[in-house]
Amino acid sequence: MTLLELFRLLKKHLQIVVLLPVVCALVVGLYSAIFVRNQYTATSSMYVLAQNDSSNSSSLYSDLNASQMLTNDVAKLLKSDRIINQVGSEVGIEELKGYSVDVTSETTSRVITLSVTGPDPQTAADIVNRMVEDVSGVAQSVMNIESVNPVDMAQAPEKPSGPNRLLYTLVAFVAGLFAAIAIVVVSDMLNTKVRGSEDLEELIDVPIIGRIPNVQGGR
Repeated sequence: MTLLELFRLLKKHLQIVVLLPVVCALVVGLYSAIFVRNQYTATSSMYVLAQNDSSNSSSLYSDLNASQMLTNDVAKLLKSDRIINQVGSEVGIEELKGYSVDVTSETTSRVITLSVTGPDPQTAADIVNRMVEDVSGVAQSVMNIESVNPVDMAQAPEKPSGPNRLLYTLVAFVAGLFAAIAIVVVSDMLNTKVRGSEDLEELIDVPIIGRIPNVQGGR
């Protein structure tokens, strides 16, 4: 099937090509608006301070690579079961179910960014602040770290960070469009009726020498 034949085929079934994507987009849009809850993200930054840390120190912790390894350890500690369970018991949410924790650290800095996303903005902020407090105590007891100091405390976000309902709707529309094209093409391939002289020539392998036209109003 050539591209021109495909366009003609889609034009012939224009109703389903237009209707199916619109229906898919409306269904997904309504579902995400009614049943999918807003998500809020609270964020805080913290600085990892090693013991005997000074700008003039010649110790191991003055080396950038060693400092980065220490920062990575604290980042992993933030997502450990010990911190998750401890904070969960403090805020009354077992294992922080319904809330996702994201930890990022730069390769050239000791600053760690902690983000918590969940359905309640104030709870998300409380979880972040509790995690910053708890990880400092745990890091001091299990690592050679002086403290983990918060750069800024998390505040309850006023606007939701997700879901991206517009993106969901656009994806549903595109998926419906591809589905409509597939349905039209497959149904045309499965249709074995003779629909013209070209189909007849392919079937009987005999050239057509004449045609009888349809005449409206004739006998």
